[in-house]
Amino acid sequence: RMAVDLAAAYTECDGNDDVRAVVLTGTGRAFCAGADLSAGEGALAKQDETAFSAAGLEVAAWDVRKPVIAAINGHAVGLGLALAMQCDIRLIAREAKCGFVYVRRGVIPDAYSHWSVPRAIGFARTAELFLTGRMFSGDEAVEFGIASRALPAAEVLPAVLDMAREIAVHVAPLSAALSKRLLWENQWLTREAVGRKETALQHVAMGSPDAIEGVM
Repeated sequence: RMAVDLAAAYTECDGNDDVRAVVLTGTGRAFCAGADLSAGEGALAKQDETAFSAAGLEVAAWDVRKPVIAAINGHAVGLGLALAMQCDIRLIAREAKCGFVYVRRGVIPDAYSHWSVPRAIGFARTAELFLTGRMFSGDEAVEFGIASRALPAAEVLPAVLDMAREIAVHVAPLSAALSKRLLWENQWLTREAVGRKETALQHVAMGSPDAIEGVM
């Protein structure tokens, strides 16, 4: 149910021009503790191969044309951390306990983790975290490059909301959308291809009302 609701919320935010930035956070002491394992040995039972997808969400944060900021206010484990890695920016609580613990549960990282995490933190660190499944702190998450800033838990959401307001007030929405698109695409593009795309997208932005207002 959460996957369906979150995908719907992302779709709504993407289509609403009044939304300039999106904040993803959790309630209580956790950001998201991952899959519900309360069913015991049946929690990770084999799924119908024609219906099951490891994607997690039908619409990911990178599909939203506005900046999506994860306010990781507490523990982020398994799928919970994988969903945060789909966001553009991540701030995290120092007290958070994090981990890609899949291999300790007999499954593998999902929700595009094998693509999103190496591009953020590199192969060596990804391999260490994925293949050991060990837990790590919010401060370590910043050290690894998973998050850009670690704060006391109570300060994470206010800091992210301040950032979102900064974007809403000062950032041209088309510029943010174009830059975000290229940031997510550039992992598999050559330097020359990035140069061509930057030129093409700059022609879209230059001369726009936002570019004129930005200069003035």
